[in-house]
Amino acid sequence: MAIQIFILTQLMEEDTYPYKLKKQLAQLQPLESINGLTESKLYYHFESLAKQGFIETKEIIKEEHRPDKQVFGITEKGRDVLPKKIYKLFESADNIGDMVIGLANMKYVDRGKVIGILEKKIDKIKKMCEQLAQIDATRLIGPEHKVFAEFVDDYANFKISSNLEYLERLIEHIQKEEI
Repeated sequence: MAIQIFILTQLMEEDTYPYKLKKQLAQLQPLESINGLTESKLYYHFESLAKQGFIETKEIIKEEHRPDKQVFGITEKGRDVLPKKIYKLFESADNIGDMVIGLANMKYVDRGKVIGILEKKIDKIKKMCEQLAQIDATRLIGPEHKVFAEFVDDYANFKISSNLEYLERLIEHIQKEEI
């Protein structure tokens, strides 16, 4: 989903072709290090977006001794779906790292709606914490594994509290329009 959001946001700025985006991405970091993205997957996402009517061919550039370049532009349907895809990204994200492409494109969404999604995530995590606090792990795995149970409990609490802290900080930054 993130790569399709990336493609749509790039096409919001200007019409472009897959090879140009590939080169832009590759300048930032190796293509494969972006969620296992390959050149063929990038072209697949362009095709998929075109089949769904979110982008369309604007021009085909022909150059001697070079493959044709198919220049794409975003359609009205693509402009409508972009914020929906970004909201869905925020809803399905397991951590802030999963939200990066959405955070980088906040200008295409309603900040209040994103904050609402993040607040729901915080509420869900807090409820999960309450449920976990009621579990006595030593009763589940036996008192002989008390150290192990405490270690796992400490680690889980650290991860959860860290995640909560960053989500709350993220909301503050979004409210102040710093992100």
